[in-house]
Amino acid sequence: MWAAGAVAWPIACLNRPWTKWSCDEMLDGVKAAGFRVIGLQTPTPADPFAGAAAKQEYLVALKAKLAARGLEAFQGRLQTRDAAPEADEAAAIRQQIDHAKFLGLRTLINTGTAKTDAYAKWYRAMALAAAYGADHGVEIVVKPHGGVTATAADLLTCLEKVNHPNFRLWYDAGNVIYYTGKDPVAELEPIVGHIRAFTAKDCAGKGAEVMTQFGTGKVDFAAIFRRLKKAGFAGPIVVESCAIGVTAAETTANARARTANFSRRRSRPSEPDACKRIWFRGRGDGIGWARVECEAPA
Repeated sequence: MWAAGAVAWPIACLNRPWTKWSCDEMLDGVKAAGFRVIGLQTPTPADPFAGAAAKQEYLVALKAKLAARGLEAFQGRLQTRDAAPEADEAAAIRQQIDHAKFLGLRTLINTGTAKTDAYAKWYRAMALAAAYGADHGVEIVVKPHGGVTATAADLLTCLEKVNHPNFRLWYDAGNVIYYTGKDPVAELEPIVGHIRAFTAKDCAGKGAEVMTQFGTGKVDFAAIFRRLKKAGFAGPIVVESCAIGVTAAETTANARARTANFSRRRSRPSEPDACKRIWFRGRGDGIGWARVECEAPA
């Protein structure tokens, strides 16, 4: 039973913890960690996923691997290149969106550019991607990632410059700390109404490791989840990090441990609608949920 005031948000797992191992080991790890929905956000030399370099036979095989395990891939990476001619960039963007559609991905995420002289070109690329994606059922998103997407103010500028309803924001509190050292709760406030998904990872300080277990860093998940809940956020929660083990099996164990206990941080009990506990709980069918259990309002 959910506690009064609790919410249940869909949850997915990103492939990043398993990039040292094969695609098969990664998919097996995601499933063993209790997830059914996966984001193919971090390509590897062996696995471009929806990348422009992916061949049709690779995409067919990847789709079959997902289906064999009962996994649903919903997201991937949209890669852009600062130095590429715009015509070449446009062709690569269209190809990646075509690949995403073939794989059934509903979302492609881009991580921006750190080169200020490339900002204008990048805005144009995102506008093209958003328009083409809208025609093919693929949403284009960005999240805090330094450079052009570093801060809440930068992200609002992105929305203004790209100016397309199919270009949207995800939030990543761990990245806010990693790239800027700012308070992710304060940074969330100006953009909270625009957030379509929350990427969950922790970080102990600017430039610190982010592939860690939850609760080892400075992200106040309870405060962020409370604010998202107040804003009417409907999910998903997209889990990116865990401690990377020596083997794929050890990494999977760490990923599974993080699903059992997302965060034990407590908010002040006197605060209205304060979140008491936040954790990930799998169901018998393998579909994960993020559960936020809240005290009744004062």
